[in-house]
Amino acid sequence: MKAFEYANPATVADAIRLVAEQPDADFIAGGTDLVNLMKDGAESHDRIVDINALPLADVVQAGRVIRIGALARMADVAVHPAVRAALPVVSQALLASASPQVRNMAAIGGNLLQRTRCGYFRDSGSPCNKRAPGSGCPALDGQNRGHAVLGGSDHCIAVHPSDFAVALLAVDAVVLTQGPSGARRIPVGEFHRLPGTSPDRETTLAHAELVVGAEVPVTSMAARSAYLKLRDRTSFEFAVVAVAAALDLRGPIVRDLRLAFGGIATKPWRSPEAEAAIRGKPLTDATIEAAGRALVRGAVTREQNAFKVDLVQRALAGHLRELGGLR
Repeated sequence: MKAFEYANPATVADAIRLVAEQPDADFIAGGTDLVNLMKDGAESHDRIVDINALPLADVVQAGRVIRIGALARMADVAVHPAVRAALPVVSQALLASASPQVRNMAAIGGNLLQRTRCGYFRDSGSPCNKRAPGSGCPALDGQNRGHAVLGGSDHCIAVHPSDFAVALLAVDAVVLTQGPSGARRIPVGEFHRLPGTSPDRETTLAHAELVVGAEVPVTSMAARSAYLKLRDRTSFEFAVVAVAAALDLRGPIVRDLRLAFGGIATKPWRSPEAEAAIRGKPLTDATIEAAGRALVRGAVTREQNAFKVDLVQRALAGHLRELGGLR
């Protein structure tokens, strides 16, 4: 790890200024991802700006909106009474993430910004377009069991790792930011970028733009939501396939729904096509199967990750049946 300057500002404005004036500066909160990236040589910075002193850790419900501060810790958000009651999918996704020790340290804003667990990206001795643009993507023809079947490109097929981001996508959350150009409200579905030809650009954030929180509407659909995570082991492990679902049911009819997926795509993945196969129709085995087919239409697989197409369809079917009370 190379030497770097450390700063500990007391205000959001000072934190933004300190990062803005140094091209290779970055923010740090819990450090559960950034410190590892720097140790592994996947990232290097000339200045690290510690934001833990900033007043961004509250979780507050105001009317029909829950606001989650960017410095709230995963463990605290997961057990917050308002989150558990109104946003069960968010609570469940956080509890399924990482280990208790990491959840106690990791901040919500950092969770949204965590980087892929692709071994080629984390290994500074391997080429990787995400870490070193133009160097190549060994995963295309190498070890790619855990990689994306949706949203990939010829430059990158790395899966996005955040469970929390997938859950937020299922409840129409908005990411709140402040930066040199002012404040922004970014729908979470527009926050992460597809890799395309520039996989090193993972979000729509500008340099020195700081995530300050997330807002989630409190709706009847969000209250009937749940998270399913399939992984190789039940301890600290990232998703092979994950499904976040929220349903607005009136009798057997699905008036509205949100379906978001993790472990299968290069960003938290919402499928309007799968939703359209069910919306306005009875929740039945036939409509659920149609949704699964719509989800994976156009999936690009390789020998090692082709199993994900079948697995995510089966996971979606089981999850919707349980959430919808089907027997």
